[in-house]
Amino acid sequence: MKCTEDRGAIIAATVSNEWKVTSRASSVITATWVFQGLWMNCAGNALGAFHCRPHLTIFKIESYIQACRGLMIAAVCLGFFGSVFALVGMKCTKIGGSDQTKAKIACLAGFIFILCGLCAMAGCSLYAHRITSEFFDPTYIAQKYELGAALFIGWAGSALCIIGGSIFCFSIAENNKTPRMGYTYNRAASAMSIRTKGCNGSADFKMPRAPPKHFDKNAYV
Repeated sequence: MKCTEDRGAIIAATVSNEWKVTSRASSVITATWVFQGLWMNCAGNALGAFHCRPHLTIFKIESYIQACRGLMIAAVCLGFFGSVFALVGMKCTKIGGSDQTKAKIACLAGFIFILCGLCAMAGCSLYAHRITSEFFDPTYIAQKYELGAALFIGWAGSALCIIGGSIFCFSIAENNKTPRMGYTYNRAASAMSIRTKGCNGSADFKMPRAPPKHFDKNAYV
């Protein structure tokens, strides 16, 4: 399912540690770099060695990181429930009731997927806004960072979730516009009814009588 893959992209962006990476332009030592995520701060070098340190307490984390955490967790939870409703609303499943009921469930799943995409996009955009504002601020003298790969993965997954949710929402409109064709059921005629019709028809139709045959007396010899 397409929306399931989009939700996987949002989960991958949430657990990734590459939300921001050190800027090579402002870094003195280009052989080492630092990349941070919502849950850990990591450092690596050109030799392939990496060291990650998780955020030990949530009270010392900056407010925008906590907001991004909440938005991404909400997006993952909404994506899970949207996948469940989408599975029930599919026509190939036997649960969910009639086609009209399935269309309503699919529309609800689409609305949940749209909310999922909006939450993920808001979280990634908030984090990216903080990075860009610090990068272009001339008075900011601390280490500057650039946009990490997790942000682009989150943006792509959220955009696809919004598109997929919109398609699910249009399914109820298409179901209401499609006219239902009425079919009349003609029961197969039984052998007794065919015989009855044959007898009734034969009553009206009179077979011509054959003329009487006269035999000569030599015919009996």
